[in-house]
Amino acid sequence: MLTRRHFICTTTALFSASISGPLMAGSWPTEEQKSAWDAQVTPPGYDPASSNPWGLHQRFLPQRVIANDGLVPGDIHVDAVAKYLYHIETGGTAMRYGVAIGRGDLYEPGVYTIKRKAEWPHWTPTQNMIIREPEIYAQFEGGVEPGPENALGSRALYLYVGDKDTHLRIHGTPFPRSIGSSASSGCVRMVMVHINDLYPKVEIGSTAFLYSAEQSVTARN
Repeated sequence: MLTRRHFICTTTALFSASISGPLMAGSWPTEEQKSAWDAQVTPPGYDPASSNPWGLHQRFLPQRVIANDGLVPGDIHVDAVAKYLYHIETGGTAMRYGVAIGRGDLYEPGVYTIKRKAEWPHWTPTQNMIIREPEIYAQFEGGVEPGPENALGSRALYLYVGDKDTHLRIHGTPFPRSIGSSASSGCVRMVMVHINDLYPKVEIGSTAFLYSAEQSVTARN
């Protein structure tokens, strides 16, 4: 079990039904469209350490921290208490990002493998989500096309156990003000421009550790 000693710090919204872009059902955006959307969700003069048009607490902005020995570069660790995601780097450091996690018992601690990645993905709610909250999710049963208002946002990392897709994702969100809370239906949410930074650094086959409150990896400030 990973505990807080492994890290030393150095420093219920509804989904919109409107879709950006003239995409037909089942289509994929062009590189031009993806670039346009990336520009749309990136603040002018973007600086990861200071840009904050979302009004987040400063601690949820990207920050490089020191990781203790023994952590595998490329792995991801999610702290359910502090609402942090750590991406372990070579050289003993990690990038830390603020996240939102699943609300209540929808958060599922565990050890997962990232077996798929997607830029500007499609999204379809699971049947459990539709059964649990039909007033929110039934209207999206047929799926939602990619775009800035899609629930998975700009990037998604797909979490598997063995060869089974858990339907859990680490993904961008059109609700950045939810960062720092327990708000999702189980997935780990990130500000879109933050996961855009993280995405190319994450390799297929990497491990994602989602910790329970009792296994908190909270860094010291």
